[in-house]
Amino acid sequence: QVQLVESGGGLVQPGGSLRLSCAASGSIFSINAMGWYRQAPGKQRELVAAITSGGNTNSADSVKGRFTISRDNAKNTVYLQMNTLKPEDTAVYYCNALIRRGVWDQFNNFWGQGTQVTVSS
Repeated sequence: QVQLVESGGGLVQPGGSLRLSCAASGSIFSINAMGWYRQAPGKQRELVAAITSGGNTNSADSVKGRFTISRDNAKNTVYLQMNTLKPEDTAVYYCNALIRRGVWDQFNNFWGQGTQVTVSS
């Protein structure tokens, strides 16, 4: 069994910062890409940022220059540093990872339970 556990969400004022963490645990042979998605009320889930096992990153235009994704491969953990937060960043943030559970297995997509980020004065 594989679990992704997120932490670090909360309420912050506009212009503030938050750091999200997501740790993968359980039966893990290897992890490929890891990333963060978000879903605001009434909207579709969207990619925020992603990072490969080699450290290549990709992020949505709306967060470029404000959000930074990083990972610690030894800890199977991905981080999202969010700076200069705006009210439109308010959403539930979900961690995602492509994980192979065994040497002969294919990569499968796993999701965390989500963490609420609210940007409001």
